[in-house]
Amino acid sequence: MPNVTNEVKLAQERAKRLNVPLADLAGKLVSPQVLREITEEAASFYQFVPLERKGKFLNVGMLNPDDIKSQEAIRFIAQNRNFTPSISLITDSDFKNILKQYRTLKEEVGTALSELEKELSTREELKPGENKSKVEATLERVMAEAPITKIVAVILRHANEGRASDIHIEPAEDRLKIRFRVDGILYTSLFLPRAIQPAVVSRIKILASLKIDETRVPQDGRFHSVIDGQKIDFRLSTLPTFFGEKAVLRLLDPSQGLKDFEQLGLEGRNRQRVEEAMAKPFGMILLSGPTGSGKTTTLYSILKNLNQEEVNVVSLEDPVEYFIEGVSQSQIKPEIGYSFASGLRSILRQDPDIIMVGEIRDSDTAELATQAALTGHIMLSTLHTNNAIGVIPRLIDMGVQSFLIPSSLSLAMAQRLVRRLCPDCKKAREPAPKIKELLRRELINFSAAVKQDIADIDLNNLKIWQAPGCKFCAQKGAKGRIAIFEALTMTPQLENIVIEGASEGKIAKEAERQGMITMKQDGLIKVLRGLISFEELIRAVEMKTTEQTTDVAD
Repeated sequence: MPNVTNEVKLAQERAKRLNVPLADLAGKLVSPQVLREITEEAASFYQFVPLERKGKFLNVGMLNPDDIKSQEAIRFIAQNRNFTPSISLITDSDFKNILKQYRTLKEEVGTALSELEKELSTREELKPGENKSKVEATLERVMAEAPITKIVAVILRHANEGRASDIHIEPAEDRLKIRFRVDGILYTSLFLPRAIQPAVVSRIKILASLKIDETRVPQDGRFHSVIDGQKIDFRLSTLPTFFGEKAVLRLLDPSQGLKDFEQLGLEGRNRQRVEEAMAKPFGMILLSGPTGSGKTTTLYSILKNLNQEEVNVVSLEDPVEYFIEGVSQSQIKPEIGYSFASGLRSILRQDPDIIMVGEIRDSDTAELATQAALTGHIMLSTLHTNNAIGVIPRLIDMGVQSFLIPSSLSLAMAQRLVRRLCPDCKKAREPAPKIKELLRRELINFSAAVKQDIADIDLNNLKIWQAPGCKFCAQKGAKGRIAIFEALTMTPQLENIVIEGASEGKIAKEAERQGMITMKQDGLIKVLRGLISFEELIRAVEMKTTEQTTDVAD
C-alpha cells in the first residue's frame, strides 16, 4: 500500500511543475451522472476521470496532464459530450478509487446475468433435441459460460474492496442470497436467481480443486486470486442444506493478517506482560476466547515477533491461515490420523525452539504441550474458555497434573473482538448520568499502576465517543476491529494456589492482587480514549447499570 503522505507531497510538487491544480478527493464520491460523461473504458485506458460538472464545465482529473494522447482524447470526448474540460492532477490512489466507483455489485452482476440469459436462450435454440435432464443440461451449459465466471469474480472483488472477512453464499427456496461479513456483522449484499446456485457453487469448488459432482457431504478447500494487484487467499467450506449447497469463503489477506501489537489493541500492562512472557526461554503462552475472537491473529503477531534467524519455529495449524517466512507451518489432516497430538509428537523430534499449536482440544495435546514447555520450548496455543482465570482449571480438567502447571505456564490471556469507531466521523460526547456513574464506579477498582497507565485521560471530565457514520465507513460508524484483552501471569502466590487446588474464585482473587486488567477494564480504557463505543463494550462484555438504558449520551 503506498505511503499516502509521500504520494500527496510528490503530487503537490508535480502540480506546481505542470502549473495545474491538485484535486483534493479525500472521502469524496463522484455522482453516477458525472461518471457517465466519460466511459470506464476510456477512463482506464487514458488514465483520466470526471470529477464534477458545473454547467458546461467538466472538471477532469488526470494522472498525466502532460500526455499528448490523453489531451487529444479529452478534447474529442468533450466535443462529443458538449462540455468544456478543466484539468486537475490526481494521485494514483484517487484514480483507482474513482475507477472502483464505476462498478457496483448489483450492476456488474446484473450485466453478467443478462449475458447469461441471452447465452442460454441461444443455446436452447441450437440444441432443441437434448436428451439430458433439464437440471443437468442447464448446469453444464452455465458452467461453460463466461458470465458465471464473471459473477463469481465480481463477488470476490467486491468483498475484498468492502473489507469483508467472509462471504456467505446461501441457497433459499426461491433465491440465492449473498452476504458479506464486515467488522463481525453480516450484511446482505445481493440476491441472485435460485437456478444459478449449482453453477455458482460449482465454479467456486473448481477454483478450490474440490469435487463438483459431490454435493452430499461437506468439503473444504483453498485457493488464491489476484485482486487489484493484490494476492488474496480464500478458504472455502461447503455444506449440504435442504435447498442446496451453502458455501462460505474466508478472505485471508496476508497484509492484514500479520498485525503488530498496536494494531491489535494490545497496550499498556497487557502488552508488557506478553513481552515479558515472550522474553522467557521456555513456557506456555495460552490464549482463550470463543470462536471468532481473534485468538489466531494474536498468536500470529506473537509468532512474528519471536521469529528470528537463530531459532527454529514450527507451527501446527488447522488450517494454515497466513504464511510466515521462516516458519515451518504444517496443517493437520484428521482424516488420515494427522492430529494436533500426533503432529506435536513429530514436531518435538524436529529440534524446535518455538512451537505454535493452533488449539489444545484434547488431553493428549494438553499433556504434550505442557511437557514441551517444561523441556525448554516456548509453546503458543489456544483454549476455549470464557476468560483468563479459566485457563488453569481447563488444563486440569484436560488431565494436566496441577503440580506441572506452575513450571510450564507463563501467561494466560483472554480476548474479544470489538468494532473500532470510524476515526473520520467519531465525536466526543458527555455521557448520560447513569453511564457516568457506572464509569466512575469501575474506575475506582483500577489499581494504582493502571491509573498511571491512563494518566492521559482526564478522569474528572469523562467523555465517551460515538460515530454517526460517514462516507469513509459506508455510514456504519465503525471501521475495522480491535481486541480487548486480559492477561494473567504466573506468580509465586498463584503457584501456591494451583498446587493447593486451583478454584476459579481463588485465582480471581490472585488476579486482582496482581493488578490484572480485565477485559471490561481494558474496554473501558478504549472507550475513554475514543477507540470504541460504550455500546460496543456492552455488547462484548457483561456490564449492568442500575437501570437498563440505551441512552449513553446526553
